[in-house]
Amino acid sequence: MEWSIRLLACLVGVLLMGSLVRTKRDTTGNLVNTEVHSAPAQRWSMQVPAEVSAALGEATVLPCTFTHPHRHYDGPLTAIWRAGEAYAGPQVFRCAAARGSELCQTALSLHGRFRLLGNPRRNNLSLRVERLALADNGRYFCRVEFSGDVHDRYESRQGVRLRVTAAPRIVNLSVLPGPAHAFRALCTAEGEPPPALDWSGPALGNGSAAVPGPGQDHGHQVTAELPALAQDGRYTCTASNSLGRAEASVYLFRFHGASGASALALPLGALGLKALLLLGVLAARAAARRRLEQPVAQDTPPRPQAQESNYENLSQMSPRDLPTAACAP
Repeated sequence: MEWSIRLLACLVGVLLMGSLVRTKRDTTGNLVNTEVHSAPAQRWSMQVPAEVSAALGEATVLPCTFTHPHRHYDGPLTAIWRAGEAYAGPQVFRCAAARGSELCQTALSLHGRFRLLGNPRRNNLSLRVERLALADNGRYFCRVEFSGDVHDRYESRQGVRLRVTAAPRIVNLSVLPGPAHAFRALCTAEGEPPPALDWSGPALGNGSAAVPGPGQDHGHQVTAELPALAQDGRYTCTASNSLGRAEASVYLFRFHGASGASALALPLGALGLKALLLLGVLAARAAARRRLEQPVAQDTPPRPQAQESNYENLSQMSPRDLPTAACAP
């Protein structure tokens, strides 16, 4: 009888798969009672950090580990990472492992920059991201799917936020015509944190006004406008954030001829031989204009107007053929 009771207790322990069976006996060794304590069942869960931060151009790892209720599962599985939105965002990485294999064969790696660093068989889906770009900023969600004897899947709901940091960089500086022969300047810069933009120049009394830029929706690109350039001279745009600063300048020169006012804007980055040629041409034109303003005889034929040209041809033109207006970004 006692032997049969012990066998029954053993069978119950096997059937409960992880449950703890305790028996009590009296002083003579006879069985008094049996207590069964069920171990807590493991549930689906995923552990990811709230945020991962890395510098532009470098590599980083998005950690992700998980637990599941299927003990010793060795069937086929798929590991997935998506961006932007849980369950519906576009996939940036996907790999699949065959039954019993620890090798997860890559099926998708966006731009070839995503690589699985963890081992899904060991409950690790950590992902390495190479050559970080500012466009990589956002949330990423890990997911695992079982497709063998057990069909089950789980995905992180909160995800991990990837923050790519970068010092400021000015990506565009331009001067555009405005009403009443006026001109305005636009400066666009990118960085993370988004940089602050400031204008400086001769007699800046109207300050600078921020306007939406073409990349403003990404959160790392900003644009500032200088509504009116009141005087000729050098105008400088400065972009700064906690990681550094950058600046770029543009020179504005206005000419007043018989046909009205025109201007030439020269970015500071283009200064060099062309700038020296340009300054020499401007000086020659000013001297020619002064000669034209002196009294001349009535029968003197009028001097022909200069034809418009572009900045690239300035070095091949004589002072008489100079443009009345040219604007380079």
